[in-house]
Amino acid sequence: GRPTAAVSAEWFLRYLDQVVRPLLWLDGTAGIALEAHQQNTLVLLDLDGWPVGGRYRDNQGYYFRESHRAALERRLPGIGATSDTFVPDAVTDERFAYYLGINNILGLIGAFGAQHLADERVLLAALRQFLAKATALGSPLPAQLLDSATLRCKANLLTRLHGLDELVGPVDTQSVYVTITNPLHTNGT
Repeated sequence: GRPTAAVSAEWFLRYLDQVVRPLLWLDGTAGIALEAHQQNTLVLLDLDGWPVGGRYRDNQGYYFRESHRAALERRLPGIGATSDTFVPDAVTDERFAYYLGINNILGLIGAFGAQHLADERVLLAALRQFLAKATALGSPLPAQLLDSATLRCKANLLTRLHGLDELVGPVDTQSVYVTITNPLHTNGT
């Protein structure tokens, strides 16, 4: 009985709170950033179809922040020893912004817009408000998404054309990334 756009906006806000917020908390608290793109993110729904949680389904797609190495090794001695998943924070920032920010969240906004379920500008404004509050979780991603005029985006076709395989080689050089304009950046306005 409610307008589709209103229901879609509420669903999106619940998604941010129930699915995205825990990922930002994990990054901010433990220095673990997941490749939480749409394909790897499973959304738990209640009986009415509202998001109530999320699950992550990939055992290869994660990064341990170099700045959290000592704390992570204290918690789990030997962590990352054979997986080559400790990477510089700058690489983690780039990858987390792509996987969670661009592919997952902005991809979801694009899907709502493409299906005429909600105005993308309204959802972008809601995302900005969410990110402003989420900076308190300690992850650098919210500020990066709000403040950066450009973002780095994985270019799958260019990766293959360069003969790279994203599952082979060092984590920080296995894919090609290009620079795109950040739709969240408002030039300080």
